[in-house]
Amino acid sequence: MIKLLRIEFKKILTYKVFWILFGLYFVFLASGLLLAEFILNSMVDDMNRHIPIPLPHIAIYYFPDIWQNMSFFASIRYVLILPAAVVIILITNEFTYRTIRQNIINGMSKAEFICSKLLIILLISIIMTLLLAIGSFIIGLSHSDEESIRMMFRKFSFIYGFFVMIFTFLVYAFFFGFMLRNTGLAIALFSLYTFIVEPIIYFFLRSPLVHENKIYPYLPVNAVLRVVEYPAISVFKKMMGITLQDHVSFLASLIPLGYATIMTGIVFYVTWRKDL
Repeated sequence: MIKLLRIEFKKILTYKVFWILFGLYFVFLASGLLLAEFILNSMVDDMNRHIPIPLPHIAIYYFPDIWQNMSFFASIRYVLILPAAVVIILITNEFTYRTIRQNIINGMSKAEFICSKLLIILLISIIMTLLLAIGSFIIGLSHSDEESIRMMFRKFSFIYGFFVMIFTFLVYAFFFGFMLRNTGLAIALFSLYTFIVEPIIYFFLRSPLVHENKIYPYLPVNAVLRVVEYPAISVFKKMMGITLQDHVSFLASLIPLGYATIMTGIVFYVTWRKDL
């Protein structure tokens, strides 16, 4: 495992696009998380101008709800698409520059090559999760009172939920990269499915014109986003009747992991049968 990671690090260390894209991702993510409360309260102020009973301002940076709130905002599909694009580029560049053939010639098996990419995805997911947890902890300490701090780890399972979401979403991107092998095409089709195709299927399956079913929650990308479905904002519950999560459901995290396992199995099978 260490040997495979060393090989991948040698490729990544000199790959400027990787560091630029991930640098931009972390800058945008940090800015978005730090400005989330301000943006939400600006929306509340706009709504209060048009309703007779004003809504209270929203606080999202206190314990224990900060774990849920930060995990939700950090895993919106529009945020996850950037690291997913980086993973696709890492995969497809191996085919574009034929480095995969060179690795096989040098003695690496096809299984080891795939495992090396999965290890990088796992490492990226762990690093992102740790950064989110550390950042949330620091922000929570600076915003919470003594009573909130006593319960600081009550909703810590949402950090695990974020890890499941980022890891499985990146495995989806890994699947598109390996199956299509073309950077532009893979990013385009992955984005098309994530932002347009699946949402259309989702709302179609929920339409009253369709026979009543419970299929729509289990669509691949939707299954990822349902792990941490809503932020812990009481206004949502009052205005929309939404039932807020208290913890990350084991079943909710198992479904996207199941999809990721199936996709990985397909990649192994196709790579084993196909000429590289």
